[in-house]
Amino acid sequence: MKIEYLQHDDVLGRWTLARSEPESLRGLVQGVWHFEGTLTRRRERHFPRGILELIVHLGPAYRQVDRGGSTRSFSTTCFTGIQLQPDVVEAPDGHSAVLGIRLTPAGAAALLSGPLHELTGHTVDLADLLPEVEDELLGPLLEARTVEDRIRQAAVWAASRIRAAERPDPAIVWAAREIERASGRLSIKQLRERSGSSRTRFTQAFKETVGVPPKTFARLVRFQAALERLNGQETPLVEIALRAGYYDQPHFNADFKELSGFTPTEYLRELRYPAGVSVAHPTP
Repeated sequence: MKIEYLQHDDVLGRWTLARSEPESLRGLVQGVWHFEGTLTRRRERHFPRGILELIVHLGPAYRQVDRGGSTRSFSTTCFTGIQLQPDVVEAPDGHSAVLGIRLTPAGAAALLSGPLHELTGHTVDLADLLPEVEDELLGPLLEARTVEDRIRQAAVWAASRIRAAERPDPAIVWAAREIERASGRLSIKQLRERSGSSRTRFTQAFKETVGVPPKTFARLVRFQAALERLNGQETPLVEIALRAGYYDQPHFNADFKELSGFTPTEYLRELRYPAGVSVAHPTP
């Protein structure tokens, strides 16, 4: 298994990020990652990305920050459904270690063996969904001696659960992948017609399997593509907007503001994390 390592040391903190994209889980798992280090800017604003994520805290847990500034600790193992708005998380004070499995909707539906729409916009204790997770995943990860072993353990665990699970509706899995492949720039009506389903059946099945309706999913995927272009410093903004599939720059600006809390220009001025689409958030 190929593992990529990124070392970081600047005003944001000092850490090592290791990540891998298991070839055997292509289309189901976008990647397995492992973070270890210390953040000096402990709060981080995350943006919606059209993905689902399983998180394992291998040390002190991160905390969720609500709009009023109050915080609550995440569970040691937790699962985040598709997010529809930006949220803020706070790293522990001092050293931390976290492992994550980033899942496509098809992978998440197979992993959890159930509909995903009830998890949309929420982060829940994974043990409530998979009671055996502490023995099957958390224990081996804590016992692993190296980062490489942890990533391999996580990939093997995910693969074994996904392969043993009943597959989600193949027409919906296909439709979600087509949306991802087109970076959200395609006709949902034409996609539904190609699937052979009625409008009501297609929308309902998509929402249950993916977590959100197809148009919402396409919007999030398109937003993610625009973020990646912004991080790549492509210019001008109007060109990014059109390439990402927005009608024009005002449409791009409005959608970007709603999903991130920033205009594209404001986002480019923020202190951004190098390996993701998130920004440093002031800690009081």
